[in-house]
Formats: sequence, structure tokens, C-alpha cells
Amino acid sequence: MTSPAPAWSLAERALTLLALNPRLGGMWVKARNGPVRDRFNAACDALPLPCRRVHPRVSDEQLFGGVDISATLQKGSVVTEKGMLHDPSTLVLTMAERTEGPLAARLAQTLDTGDHTLIALDEGLDEEGAEQLAPTLAERLAFHLDLGGIRHTDVSVITLPSSIDLTTAETSNEVIKYLTSLCIQFGVDGIRAPMFAVEAARTHAALFNRQTPNADDLKTAAELVIAPRATCLPSDQTDAQETPPPPENTSDTSAANQSAEIIPQDMVVDAIRAMLPPDVLARLAKAKAQRSAKTASGSGDSKKGNRRGRPLPSTTGKLDGTNTIDLVATLRAAAPWQPLRRRGSKQTTLAIRPSDIRVKRFKEMSDRLMIFTVDASGSAAMARLGEAKGAVELLLAQAYARRDHVALVAFRGETAETILQPTRSLVQTKRQLASLAGGGGTPLAAGLRAALYLAQQAQGRGLTPTIITLTDGRANIALDGKASRVPAGTDAEMMAQHIAAHNIAGMVIDVSNRPHKALEALSSRMMAFYIALPRANAQKLSQAISGAL
Repeated sequence: MTSPAPAWSLAERALTLLALNPRLGGMWVKARNGPVRDRFNAACDALPLPCRRVHPRVSDEQLFGGVDISATLQKGSVVTEKGMLHDPSTLVLTMAERTEGPLAARLAQTLDTGDHTLIALDEGLDEEGAEQLAPTLAERLAFHLDLGGIRHTDVSVITLPSSIDLTTAETSNEVIKYLTSLCIQFGVDGIRAPMFAVEAARTHAALFNRQTPNADDLKTAAELVIAPRATCLPSDQTDAQETPPPPENTSDTSAANQSAEIIPQDMVVDAIRAMLPPDVLARLAKAKAQRSAKTASGSGDSKKGNRRGRPLPSTTGKLDGTNTIDLVATLRAAAPWQPLRRRGSKQTTLAIRPSDIRVKRFKEMSDRLMIFTVDASGSAAMARLGEAKGAVELLLAQAYARRDHVALVAFRGETAETILQPTRSLVQTKRQLASLAGGGGTPLAAGLRAALYLAQQAQGRGLTPTIITLTDGRANIALDGKASRVPAGTDAEMMAQHIAAHNIAGMVIDVSNRPHKALEALSSRMMAFYIALPRANAQKLSQAISGAL
């Protein structure tokens, strides 16, 4: 077998430190199903604390314990059962990227007690809109690993050591200051990261029977804890400013020499730099855009129902024909009250009251409809219609990859025309776009009205519409077909307010050579993004729109 891959060696060191020191909290591991993850799961089973698999849809009763329904019904009195968190354990959270807020908060509170560790197995994709592990959990896990790209022939069997005495290793103030300064230099937020780095360095030193961490221990802690969290690259000037000064007590030369040996000047910083991806700043900006965007993914808004979708915890409800009863949850809610309800009555069967009824709930993501509203008037054709059509074609390819629906509205002359109804056909959409000719006036209000009509129809079918308007802003045709700039501007503002009132997401792209303040004001009334792109080609125009989405 070949030597293990670097990422696998990091996983081996992280598991070793976690096995020796549960105070490290756990690790966040990005890995898809396959032999590499199977080998990693086998190593997790060898951790000192017993492993328990947790699903993102685990109930509170399974976690914290609750009523044992069958035993309660047989005995006639309440019988409780223990939950997963009753005894210290290693929780292996599968499909961790699907963990929602309530469960993430409960697991975070559990990790704060220090009795449990968590292995979060993230199967999400590294792409736009992909689900991510909840930040409340990610910040409580010392190690962040990515096992993607590792071949199964490059992994080896991980053998974890037995327990050691962590009290033999101590960390000096210089070590704590140095690791904290590293976190500051690399833009690591929060206080937990330097605390985890100190614990990792101390544990690594104890593993090799060292009383104080040396350069190798600090390097290991930096690679495992700080490097995955880094958000920026420090400059040389920052490195010099942040390096801790030598001890002030010059009389104690032995202590000064020992501190100089422990604190490496450049080795640890260089080690972190080597582990960072070359596009770390671009990836950070992309991650921020994904978190802030409302419609970043191919899916539309989430909606709750009682028929289909991803299961949610059951809730109280009525059997009115529109709900589905959750039998287990209903029995669990009714069981504790049975002794009280049987007092003074001859009833021996199970007594269920309307307040005990629990109904099922589900959550599903609706499909998104991108309505491209393109200005094909004479002024736009003279300026940017070619670039706008090229940008729309690039966006259509991205929408097709995300399985979005697309529609195309063109306005020119005196009216607007829906030249393509909502579809997923990329070929048909590009054909209609290529045949779009320019010329005539700019009936912007008519284009917005046609887009609003399509959006309302889409909402009625359960889609989430987004209106993307590309125009030069020179509206000169009113809704009644008359050529007059003032009524045309008033009608466009009125339609923009109607779009905002229907809570439809939108974007206005100013493709004129000089940005228009009136068009920016129109986007404000529409509650939409405004992007002014003079002198940008189709590629840059497409990138700007994708970033805003």
C-alpha cells in the first residue's frame, strides 16, 4: 500500500488527539459515501467513548429519553426509557448538513457539558446553495477535515492509542499568546478556536511524554485547528507585529532560551500557509454571498405542509381530514395521563383526549422560476442588447444545471411579449433568445406587468419566481401605448410597487453606458437588487448577476 494521503494523515492525528482528550469537542468531516468514509467510520468505532449514530430527524425522546409506550401500556403506570445522551458517548451525526436549528442547539448544549464528543459527517456538495453544517455546531468542534479527493488505496488502518495522563503536559503563557496571535493573523473568529489549539498542542505534547509543547506540537495544533478556519492570509508586516516578544526578565536566560526554542518564528505560519487553498479569499467571498442570498440555490422558498417533503417534528393538531396523525407521538403524549384518567371510572382501555393528538408535518422546497425581462427597444439595441443576450445565455446554462424553470419576456415598441412560457428546455430558450430583434420604443411598464403576471401564475403553481430585468432605463411608452416619458415613468413605478407588494424577488440590471438614478429609484420601489454595469461584457455581466443571486 502506498503512503497515506496528507488529508488522511491529518484525520489520523485528529482522531488520535480526540481519543485522548474529549475536551476537544469533536470534528466536522466532509466525506461522501465510499470506502474512504467506511474506513474512517471504523476508526471512530474504536474511540474510547461508545459510538451512537444520530440522524438529523432524531426526536427529543430519543436524545433525552421519554415514555416507553409499550411498557407503560402493559404496566398501567408511566415507564421511562433512557435516551442517547444519558451516558457519555461519541455521537456520530450522519447527514450533518441537514441538521436544523433546534437539533443543532440541543447538540451544542450537550457538547458544552463536556460529557460527549461529536463526529459530524457532512455529505454536502461544495457548490452554490449547498447545505452546510450549522455554525453553532461547527464552532464547537475542534477539527474540520475534508476527505474528498482521497483514493481508497491511499488510506491506512487507523490505530488509536490508549489513554494517557494529560496532567503531565502544561502550557505556558507564551504558548497561549502565540496560538491566539496566529488566530488573529489568519482571521479566525471566536474564542473557541485558540482554546482548542491550546488543548490540541497540550495533548500532542503529552502523547510524546513532553512536559511542555514544542514546535512540532504547535505546528500540529495550527494545522488541525487554525488552518481550516483561516479566512485571510497575513502579511509579513502583520507577522512581525503579532509575534510575541521575548520574556521581559532578562536575568533568567534559561527561561528565555527555552521560550525561544518553543515558539517557532516562521515555521508554524508557513505550515498554515501551505495548507490553505490558493483561492482562500475567493472561497470566503463566495461563502458570504451564499449565506446572505435569499435565492442562492436552485430551490425556491421552503414551505411546510402535512402531505410530503422532509419530515419535521410532529405538533398538536386536529383530525379534520387534512392532517395525518402521528400515532407514536400521540400515544407518547397520552401515556402519562392514563392512571389519572382511569380514576373513578370503569374504563380499562386507552383514554385519548383531543389534546393528545399529534399530527405529522413535512417541509419541501419549491422550484424556482427565473423570469428574464429583456429590453429589446431601439436604445438598448444600440447600446447593450448583444451583451445582455450573451449574459442571459450564460445564466440560462446555470439555471438548467440547477433545474430551475426559466421564462423570457421581451418589451419593445408599444407592448411586451412573453416569447417563452416557463420551461426547463435550454435549447428552446436559447433559440427564442437568439431570434430576439431590437428596435422601437421602451415600454418598461408593460414588460414589468407581463413579468408580474407570469410570477403570479408561478406562485399559484407552487413555484418561487424571481424577476430579472435587463434595461437601459429609458422608459418612454406608457401602459396605454402613448409615447410620453413622464407617464411611462409613473406607470413603471406603479408596476414596481405591485411587484414588491406581491413579495416577488427581483433584480434590475442597468445595461446603459451611464447608470440612471431613475432606474436605481425604480429598483428601490421594486424592493430588488440594482446592478449598474456599464462597459461590461457578457461574461462579467453574468458573473455579477450570479453573485447577486
